[in-house]
Amino acid sequence: MSVDTGVRLRVARRFDVAENIVAFELEAANGMPLPAFEAGAHLEIDCDGQARHYSLCSDPADPMRYMIAVQREADGRGGSRYLCESVGMNDLLDVRAPRNHFTLVPSEQVPLLIAGGIGITPILAMAWALHNAGQRFEMHDFATTVERQSFKTELADAPWASNMTRHIGRCDDFAPLVGGFEGRHLYVCGPFAMIDAVLDAAHAMGWPSRYLHFERFAAPAPSRDTGKVPEPPPNTAFEVELASTGLRIAVAADQTVCAALADAGVVIPVSCEQGVCGSCLTRVLGGIPEHRDWLLSAAEQDAGDVFTPCCSRSKTPLLVLDL
Repeated sequence: MSVDTGVRLRVARRFDVAENIVAFELEAANGMPLPAFEAGAHLEIDCDGQARHYSLCSDPADPMRYMIAVQREADGRGGSRYLCESVGMNDLLDVRAPRNHFTLVPSEQVPLLIAGGIGITPILAMAWALHNAGQRFEMHDFATTVERQSFKTELADAPWASNMTRHIGRCDDFAPLVGGFEGRHLYVCGPFAMIDAVLDAAHAMGWPSRYLHFERFAAPAPSRDTGKVPEPPPNTAFEVELASTGLRIAVAADQTVCAALADAGVVIPVSCEQGVCGSCLTRVLGGIPEHRDWLLSAAEQDAGDVFTPCCSRSKTPLLVLDL
């Protein structure tokens, strides 16, 4: 797999941080400082030919190392199994430099950080960044069992540990934790249902959407009640136009925009193919996208100036893309 804006990293250390979760400390293969990253950013890693995304959980102030934590998914698409089962000390990985769709918003108010399971990874980088800036914050981390609670030893010694509360077991009501809106920002990452529960509680407590920030690692699982994911509207055919050339490309009803573009020789980086990771995020200059992603906020979707061509479509006969 060719990786643009690529960096080659060496595994300096790998260690278990929880049941079925492995951490990797990575350094530049040439020993040089690494590209800077902001809290919330992720790396795109070449996992034996598959592009997969993993949030950086290390201190953004450290220029010499990155750290990721990978939860092995036996029924996943293979990236986590490759890293957890096949990658060891001193192995080399090709990655794309960090990108961020889950950024901290500057604020004088005390931010609220909420993590569930492997969703603690970007939240950890946020905790480090806030600590480095001398800013107070409140952090809550949830794990289903003690065995699945990540970084127990490491976080006990973190200089910001007094800002963190760790919880074992499922939370059935996030309203008391979220509280009423007081002008601060909330950041949440974890299982799909947990993110929705936190956001629903915040909305019910009067939090405006622009103060709520989240990152999802996967599209929703089937409903416990119906066994199904809500169906999107039926697909229809449409066209996309490349703004740079005026070329129009037909997108069939049974075809993704990325696939139609690839058939015409225009390749957009694709990883999750679920509208979660942001690899394919593309600017829209004309037309109205039909958003089917789980990445953009409601406000970003309403703005209609970007979309995810791996899964999203068009409400209008033509979309003009910044390509």
